[in-house]
Amino acid sequence: MNRINELFEQKKSKILSIYCTAGYPQLDSTIPVMKALQDSGVDMIELGMPYSDPLADGPVIQAASSKAIANGMTLEKLFEQLRGFRHQIYVPVILMGYMNPVIQYGFEKFCQHAAALPIDGFIIPDLPVKEFETEFGPIIKKYGIDFIFLVTPETPDERVRKLDSLSTGFLYAVSSSSITGKDKDFTAVENYLKRLKEMKLKNPLIVGFGIKDKKTFESASRYANGAIVGTAYIKALENATDINETTIKFIQTILK
Repeated sequence: MNRINELFEQKKSKILSIYCTAGYPQLDSTIPVMKALQDSGVDMIELGMPYSDPLADGPVIQAASSKAIANGMTLEKLFEQLRGFRHQIYVPVILMGYMNPVIQYGFEKFCQHAAALPIDGFIIPDLPVKEFETEFGPIIKKYGIDFIFLVTPETPDERVRKLDSLSTGFLYAVSSSSITGKDKDFTAVENYLKRLKEMKLKNPLIVGFGIKDKKTFESASRYANGAIVGTAYIKALENATDINETTIKFIQTILK
């Protein structure tokens, strides 16, 4: 059983996953940020691989990506930084990013290097289902890495079931079809999450986009197994003089 499965076996609700950008705020911040998150009580880490043209990211995460790239972050550099990281980080870690840099790096090489670390899962929003089924999915499976698909309120039930059947680890319920960081009407979001819950899907559900504080985290957790916070944490890090202190304070606003 891998780390993601173990987490959902041990904890059925209020799982807190935090998104952070590799190489942000400084090039060498990746491991210190991950360690600070783990020490603050975060259950899972979604580590963003910076990309110059991210489709689903709002302005805050885009700016963090641009800063990380300006800092010198590349996939090669990221794998170099993550070598041996399991001596310090025991929570599940998911790499989130886009196909273009992964293809440039070499898809199988990317999976091989991620598995060697080991990374637990991938979220690649622009990997089409058909290509996943025919070409890339078998490679990901070969290296024993979970792949998480995203669904939105506009995703028809039939497609939700399809994406659920292809996902391993969990299913990522995007709270709306807009970009990350947008404020949400959580009444509409709750109706959508309720619909997903009633479908009795194979995978646990984690909600992302618009989760920023205790109230939105609690709302999301009512109908899902937990939630991912991204933009709000990146904002908190922006002017941080002490990563540990900033992270502890931020996580306490959600969990306390």
